[in-house]
Amino acid sequence: MPTMSLSRTQVLHEVARQYVVNGLRGKNFHAIPYDVNVVLRAPLCPGGSNHPLYGKENVRQLWWAPLPSLIKDVKFIDSFANEDGTAVTAEFHCELLNPSCTLRVIDRFVVNEEGRIVEQENFFDPRDLTQPGWR
Repeated sequence: MPTMSLSRTQVLHEVARQYVVNGLRGKNFHAIPYDVNVVLRAPLCPGGSNHPLYGKENVRQLWWAPLPSLIKDVKFIDSFANEDGTAVTAEFHCELLNPSCTLRVIDRFVVNEEGRIVEQENFFDPRDLTQPGWR
């Protein structure tokens, strides 16, 4: 969790890094600073991005559960904070085991004053997952 001595921009960047490095790469859901009422939109959620998941426990059970066994490696590239200090995006590459591919991902996080993710949206091209060999 970010400390109070960090600037708001530093907190946002730290939240992005925690998600990518400690959460995804570390395969540790509890390292992700989700708010209990987080809202997640992702192409691979049940119903896709148009049907968000509500609540930390739903995110853990319905979206996170298969991820640790699918992730080979995650490479953090960069993060970008918005001007009003409410959101951050994380750019990273997520290497999957099955199907073997690399997703180029940008995730956007809205972060509350406590440094917790209250909204998340995943952006990536899912064709490597849904249409293997499409290239």
